[in-house]
Amino acid sequence: MAEMGSKGVTAGKIASNVQKKLTRAQEKVLQKLGKADETKDEQFEQCVQNFNKQLTEGTRLQKDLRTYLASVKAMHEASKKLNECLQEVYEPDWPGRDEASKIAENNDLLWMDYHQKLVDQALLTMDTYLGQFPDIKSRIAKRGRKLVDYDSARHHYESLQTAKKKDEAKIAKAEEELIKAQKVFEEMNVDLQEELPSLWNSRVGFYVNTFQSIAGLEENFHKEMSKLNQNLNDVLISLEKQHGSNTFTVKAQPRKKTKLFSRLRRKKNSDNVPAKGNKSPSPPPDGSPAATPEIRVNHEPEPAGAARATLPKSPSQSSLPAVVVETFSATVNGTVESGSGAGRLDLPGFMFKVQAQHDYTATDTDELQLKAGDVVLVIPFQNPEEQDEGWLMGVKESDWNQHKELEKCRGVFPENFTERVQ
Repeated sequence: MAEMGSKGVTAGKIASNVQKKLTRAQEKVLQKLGKADETKDEQFEQCVQNFNKQLTEGTRLQKDLRTYLASVKAMHEASKKLNECLQEVYEPDWPGRDEASKIAENNDLLWMDYHQKLVDQALLTMDTYLGQFPDIKSRIAKRGRKLVDYDSARHHYESLQTAKKKDEAKIAKAEEELIKAQKVFEEMNVDLQEELPSLWNSRVGFYVNTFQSIAGLEENFHKEMSKLNQNLNDVLISLEKQHGSNTFTVKAQPRKKTKLFSRLRRKKNSDNVPAKGNKSPSPPPDGSPAATPEIRVNHEPEPAGAARATLPKSPSQSSLPAVVVETFSATVNGTVESGSGAGRLDLPGFMFKVQAQHDYTATDTDELQLKAGDVVLVIPFQNPEEQDEGWLMGVKESDWNQHKELEKCRGVFPENFTERVQ
């Protein structure tokens, strides 16, 4: 019996709700058609508009705050990876290794602390603030339904009163329903009329507190991070002072390690081997070009550009025997401006000048030893096939000025250690 009674009550409640929905739908249709008046409250409608605006703004702020937190998390991960990289490349014997490791650890803790405080003081507060909106939104919707019920009960009561045949019993029941509907509506209406303006005014204080918290946390975070960065900078400065000369090592391009003069020397030796029956080679007569290279200094003034214009063109040296090349190099005059300003010096085949930008330690007998600042006079290779990529042939200007011996002074050097100056 109790079970049937329970089902009966449920069925009755469902039927009552269905009837209410039908009555409300009918009332709204009549109101839209202008056949029934509608209770208006412009002040309340303004409060509802403010409520919807406040909800939209709060929802956007919550979304943007979550995006900001995600960005902080991403920056934390990126910073962590960067510091891990620094620790990996920081060699054990470098000074400040322990300090750099401790700075990286504190950097990680600082990011974690910053993120957690943003969650506690901004995001959770934001969630609590928005948590009240769904309930109020539901009550606003319910108030709207109760207002329709009130209008419907009022119209029903008025229609019974204006009927030609009045049924006092029906009128009394309708009046009772009207009073009941009016009471329910007014109770909800009064509560919302108080809460909505208060909620709207609270937005100012909430926004102030939220953004003050974010700004304060970010300010403190950057202050502490600035200290860590300064400490790291000091550690790296200490490293630089002890390893300053090795800040960036310039490396020459690899060579084939062919001794460029070996074939030339073999050629000279073979030319000087005496013929059968001769005991020794005949020395060249005194004063011959082969015995004493002719070095001529031109002191006569020349118009600008004349030196280059009258510079004799060297024949292709790759097509000449080594001895002929040496003889030609010793006798042909190319006028070159001296870097020291001491006059014009003759250097066979001179093409242009370069200046060493880095020290270079020779690794073979045919290479030039360079110091930063050395000026080198570049000349062509005797055999172009012996030139390795990235290497030049030349004579240090200081050596040429002192010795005037091409065979003794020339050598190869890496081009990327120098810069062209003329």
